[in-house]
Amino acid sequence: MMTRTYKRESGRTIKFLLIAAGVLASLAYLASLKDRPAVSELVLESKAAILLDIGTGEVLYEKNADEAMPPASMSKLMTELIVLDLASKGELPWNEQVVTSRYAADVPGSQIGFAAGEVYSVRELFEAMAVHSANDAAVALAEHIGGSERAFVALMNERAAKLGLSEASVFGNSTGLNRGDLLPYEEASSGLDTVLTAKDTATLAAYLLKKYPEVLEVSSRASVKLDSSAKKLQTTNLMLAGKSYAYPGNDGLKTGYTEQAGYCFTGTAKQDGRRLVSVVMGADSSGQRFVETGKLFHYGFHTNGLEGLISNIQSKLGIQTG
Repeated sequence: MMTRTYKRESGRTIKFLLIAAGVLASLAYLASLKDRPAVSELVLESKAAILLDIGTGEVLYEKNADEAMPPASMSKLMTELIVLDLASKGELPWNEQVVTSRYAADVPGSQIGFAAGEVYSVRELFEAMAVHSANDAAVALAEHIGGSERAFVALMNERAAKLGLSEASVFGNSTGLNRGDLLPYEEASSGLDTVLTAKDTATLAAYLLKKYPEVLEVSSRASVKLDSSAKKLQTTNLMLAGKSYAYPGNDGLKTGYTEQAGYCFTGTAKQDGRRLVSVVMGADSSGQRFVETGKLFHYGFHTNGLEGLISNIQSKLGIQTG
């Protein structure tokens, strides 16, 4: 009898010691995080921002996230989504040939640099748009799919409604350029400016990543080379590995800049099986958008890991939480 009692008490002691060791290790880890920012200390200068955990759908941080603003080339995420939708259905083969128009060739901003009447595959144009933010590639795809950019924009807004984006977000063209920049082109969709909320942009990006994770194979590239040219088109995402604002786990997604929009970035990163999506809008400089995205990622990966750790400690100690 005494032997059984001794064994039982010994087992309880060992269990207690293991729990205590775990708690001490956890407290040591918590102490190592003392210099990391709390959300109250997370100050961003950009006009709007949001941070989303796409695994749980939880919004971890937001600032003016419901205010519609010009997103610049981040709106190309919707152009990417429509292309991927059609390609997945077999309605738009990746090797299908696209003949470029005069408007596509002349559209301002970042470009492949083709002339009217040249021929590119859907894949080449998609990769140039996704990595280099090429406006001429986006217009060429829009005209090829919709017959005109105006018709393609109607598809963009229909897809936005189906996705459940708010009525505050409206697509005006396939590139994110300001309508004033497109007025000289008769073929352009120049009736409205594109405006998106940070929350809707994050929703769009999260949906794109979950439905078509293969897009990361493209967005994670430092450059793309077209079959018809020896020139490499460089990425605009300076948070990729080896770039000046590299962040561990970053593999996309889409930059944007116009004078009206300021510097914008929809970013994504994955660490320890968790993927976050961030949106920064209206930064004052190219570097600021990446620095503030890094702050969001740092906060997001730290916060949920810390909360999970605390919850685990409470569970081990039998502490009930509301």
